[in-house]
Amino acid sequence: MKNGLFIVLLLITLTSICDTFSQLCLKSSINSLNFSVGSSIVKIFKLVFKIIRIPRVWIGFSFSTLSVCIWLLVLSKADLNFAFSADSMHYIFIALASSIFLKEKVGFKRWVGTIFIVLGIVIISVS
Repeated sequence: MKNGLFIVLLLITLTSICDTFSQLCLKSSINSLNFSVGSSIVKIFKLVFKIIRIPRVWIGFSFSTLSVCIWLLVLSKADLNFAFSADSMHYIFIALASSIFLKEKVGFKRWVGTIFIVLGIVIISVS
């Protein structure tokens, strides 16, 4: 494997990990709030102010920003078609992380669907 390809794959993996961690932080933050969405603009603003005071939200935003910065570096080194296909691993990372850390149920059909999505992206990228 060429050194450049290894670095690109490593960076794509890193961006997927950062994105997964970001999504975990954001999801666990919103789950920690006990709220009901109302039609009042005041209720919406109260919810927004509750959300922005949660440190995990800012950690999630930080990792999302880091993911975008790494992704820009990937795009400067690789073709978009290849990079986007390789980035499909984030579907697997999200499914694994949500089942492990958030205790969400990921059933057999969802795993099969996730694998088909990843395979479909790979097949399209090499054609």
